[in-house]
Amino acid sequence: MIIPNWLVQRAKLTPDASALVTGQGRWSYRELYEQSLEIAQQLHHLGVQPESRVALLSQSTEQTVLFIHACWLLSVEVVCLNNRLTEQELCWQVRDSEAKLVIIDDQIQTLPKLDDIENLYYSTVQKSEQKEFIILDQWTEDQTLSIMYTSGTTGVPKGVRQTAGNHTSSALASALNLGLTDQDSWLCMMPLFHISGLSIVIRSVIYGMEMRLYEKFDAKEAAAQIIAGRVTAMSVVALTLDQIVRVMEATNSKAHPLFRTMLVGGGPVPLDYLERATACGLPILQTYGMTETCSQTTTLGKADAARKLGSAGKPLFFNQIAIKDTVQPREVGEVLIKGPHVTPGYIGSQRTRKALTEDGWLATGDAGYLDEEGYLFIVDRRADLIISGGENIYPAEIENVLLAHPAIREAGVCGKEDMEWGQVPVAFLVGSVNEEELVEFCSERLARYKLPKEFRFVEQLPRNAANKLMRFELKKWL
Repeated sequence: MIIPNWLVQRAKLTPDASALVTGQGRWSYRELYEQSLEIAQQLHHLGVQPESRVALLSQSTEQTVLFIHACWLLSVEVVCLNNRLTEQELCWQVRDSEAKLVIIDDQIQTLPKLDDIENLYYSTVQKSEQKEFIILDQWTEDQTLSIMYTSGTTGVPKGVRQTAGNHTSSALASALNLGLTDQDSWLCMMPLFHISGLSIVIRSVIYGMEMRLYEKFDAKEAAAQIIAGRVTAMSVVALTLDQIVRVMEATNSKAHPLFRTMLVGGGPVPLDYLERATACGLPILQTYGMTETCSQTTTLGKADAARKLGSAGKPLFFNQIAIKDTVQPREVGEVLIKGPHVTPGYIGSQRTRKALTEDGWLATGDAGYLDEEGYLFIVDRRADLIISGGENIYPAEIENVLLAHPAIREAGVCGKEDMEWGQVPVAFLVGSVNEEELVEFCSERLARYKLPKEFRFVEQLPRNAANKLMRFELKKWL
C-alpha cells in the first residue's frame, strides 16, 4: 500500500481548514505546511538528510508540531524522547537509537550531553538559511516515521518502530469506530512524546481535523473547553479523568452536546470514575492500546458504553485480539494482538528481539479476558507493571538503579495502591544506607515519577528455588 505524505496531501485537500490552535494562535493546513517546509529546508541546510534519523526532545507546543511535520516532509525518522527522563536515561536512549543529532526545544533544561552527537536547538534551526530538497509526496507502508522507547519487563528500554502503515491504519480504524464530523476538534493535553499525544497529531492531519494543543494538563481549562463546546473529543487517563470530573462536579456543570468522545486509556479505570463522568454528561469510551500498537487496539463503541461499563471494547476494524491458552469466555490469560497497526519490531540493543510470534501475534504480557459477546476486559496491565498517573513504571528498572548503590545488596520493587495516582512504587531493600542519600542517588538516575515513595529495609527478599525474585510476595508485605 502506498500512503500519501500526510501533511502534503492534507494541505492540497483542505488548505484553509483549521489545523492547530494553541495559546499562541491558530494555523490553517496551508500555514502548517508552509512553516513546516521552511523548517525542513533549514534542517536540510544544517545537514539533516532525507530518510535519516534524529531525536526530538521537546515540550508540547506548536513549535514541536511544526518540527515533527518538518522531519516527516524530509521523510526523517523521529525518535521521541521523554522530557521527564534524567540526563543518564536520555543519553542511553540517544546512543541506543543511533540518532544523528538531537533537536531540542529551547525550554528544555535536562539535556543529553554526548561528545559525538550534536544538540541542535529550535532557535538555532529557525535562524538558519534554507536548502531545498525533493519532497517525497508518498511513503511505503513499512517506512518508519517515529520511534518511541518503552521499558520491557527486564527493565531494558526498547526502541519501538512505528511505521507509516502502522499510524495510518490506526487512524483509519479509529475513525470507523468514532466517526467524523465537520465540527471535530480534539483537545490534546497529552505529551507529544507519548503515543497518546502523537497519535492526535497524526489523526488530525489525516482527518483534516482541528487539534487544540496545551503544553500541560489543566483540569480547569479542560473542563471549560468541554463545557463551552469548543472541543468534541479528548484523550485522558484515569487520573486526569477524575480531576476533570471533580471540576465539573464542583460547579454542577455538564458537557456541551457537541462534546462526543472522552477516550480513556492508560490502564483499568475505577467504575466510580466512569459512573461519575457519565453523570457529568461525558461520553466515556474506554480503550486499550500500547506503544507497540500505535495507540488504540480496542475501543468500546458508544452504543455499548453504558451496557459494558468497565470494558475496553472490541477490536477496531482492522485489528484482532485473542486470549492465550483459553477456551471459555471470561477465562483470564495473556492478551494477544494482531493487525496492521502493530510494530514490525525494535531498534538498537533490542533489534534482534522478535516483536511477533511466527503467526503474527504480539504477546502483550497483559492479563485480560473476553466475555460471552467478545468484549475485552483488562485485569492487569502486566503482572509487575506499576501504572502511576498513566505513566508506565517497570520495577526492574528501579531495582537496577538501587542495586548500583554500593550499600544495597538486594532490591525488590512493587506497586502500592494510591488514591491520587492509582499506584506508586515501593522499594524493599537489603542493606544499610541513609534514606536521604538513597533518594539523592536515585534522583540522578531516574525520572521523578519513577522514584520509590517508600524505602523499606528487610533482612531478605522472597525468592523461588531458582533464586528468582518473587515480586507478588512483596505485595503481601505492604
